Amino acid sequence: MSVKFQVNGKTVEAHAEPDTPLLWVIRDELGMTGTKFGCGASYCGACTVHVNGASVKACQTPLSTVAGKKVSTVEGLSKNNTHPLQVAWIKHDVPQCGYCQSGQLMSAAALLEGNKNPTDADIDAAMNGNLCRCGTYPRIKAAIKDAASMMRKA
Repeated sequence: MSVKFQVNGKTVEAHAEPDTPLLWVIRDELGMTGTKFGCGASYCGACTVHVNGASVKACQTPLSTVAGKKVSTVEGLSKNNTHPLQVAWIKHDVPQCGYCQSGQLMSAAALLEGNKNPTDADIDAAMNGNLCRCGTYPRIKAAIKDAASMMRKA
């Protein structure tokens, strides 16, 4: 099967079975390895991407569901770490092992697309489903607040 969709603004055509998880198409066929495989069951959030602006777990999103849609991955935030979230992530030393970071960043980006002044409760709700084994949750929250502030000023 052939499915056309956009990834980070570029039209692509994937050749895989309709039920192939989007994660494997992104990583194996398109060669974009920023999106990570974690649990494979939609629990950890390491594979979070956006489909038409909404956060989805790519490990459980069938390829057939993205036909004609816009997919954004962590590589699409910026080419040189200038997205406010990336700047804040670095400033607050968020990553330790770094494995969950692409999913964390994508969930945070979806939150800030619709809410430039999130409360702690907003952040907790948006980030629910993104697990960090290193426990950097306080730094993640601080970075999101800092990025939101940068975005409000821009």
